[in-house]
Amino acid sequence: MVDSLRVGRSLRAVRIRMELRQADVAARARVSRALVSKLERGLMRHSDLDLIERVCVALEATLDVRLRWRGEALDRLLDQAHAVLVDRVVRELANAGWEVALEVTFNEFGDRGSIDVLGWHPDSRALLIVEVKSLIVDAQGTLVPLDRKTRLGVKIGRSRGWEARSVSRLLVVAEGSANRRRIAGLASTFDAALPLRGHAVRRWLREPEDAISGLLFLPDSPGDSARRARAGCVRVNRRKTAQKLPG
Repeated sequence: MVDSLRVGRSLRAVRIRMELRQADVAARARVSRALVSKLERGLMRHSDLDLIERVCVALEATLDVRLRWRGEALDRLLDQAHAVLVDRVVRELANAGWEVALEVTFNEFGDRGSIDVLGWHPDSRALLIVEVKSLIVDAQGTLVPLDRKTRLGVKIGRSRGWEARSVSRLLVVAEGSANRRRIAGLASTFDAALPLRGHAVRRWLREPEDAISGLLFLPDSPGDSARRARAGCVRVNRRKTAQKLPG
C-alpha cells in the first residue's frame, strides 16, 4: 500500500532541506503550487498512482513506492522534524518549571519501551509522559503505547528518584492539515483518550494539579524568522528591462 501521508511528509522534508518554497517547486516541476501543497498534505487519492494501487490490491500485490533524494535516507530528514518537535516540547516544559529527561528507556517485567520526553514538576510532584509524533498514521498504534507508558509512570519515575503524586500523558503532534484531518476523522477516539487541548494544556503545564490527558499541536519546522530567511534565499526579483524612449 502507498502511504500517501509519508510520501507527502517526505516531499516536504526535502523541500525544506533545499530551502525552497512550494511555489519554487511548482515552477521547477511546471505544476501548480496547489498541487504541490496537495501532495505534501498526503492528498493523492485521485491521482494515477492511486488507480495503480487499487489494481495492485485487486491482484493481492504490493506497490512499493520509495522516495530517494541525493543518496540521503529520508528517515533522517523525517527524524529532523521529530527532533524539532522534541526541542519545542523541552522548551515549553522548561519555561513552565519542569525538569526534563529525554529518550527514557524502561523495562518492567518484560514490558519495555522508550519515552520521548519525561517531565517532572518538583513542586506538585507531577510526572508527565510525552509522546512526540511528526505523523499520525494509526490511532491505536499511537494511543495504546502511550496508555501503557502512563500506567508504568509511577515505577518509571521512581527509578529516577521521582516519587510521583500524579501521572499525566501528553501527545504532541506536528502542526499540519494532514495530521489535523487524520485526528478529526477519529475525533471520538482522540476526544475520549486526550480531552485536554491547546491553551488548556499550557495552563496546566504552568500549574499542574490533577492528572490530565492532553493533545498539543506544535510546528515541526524552524520558526517564522528562519522560514522567512529561507524564503529570502530563493526569492529572485527579475530585473526590469529599460524601456526606450521615443526619439
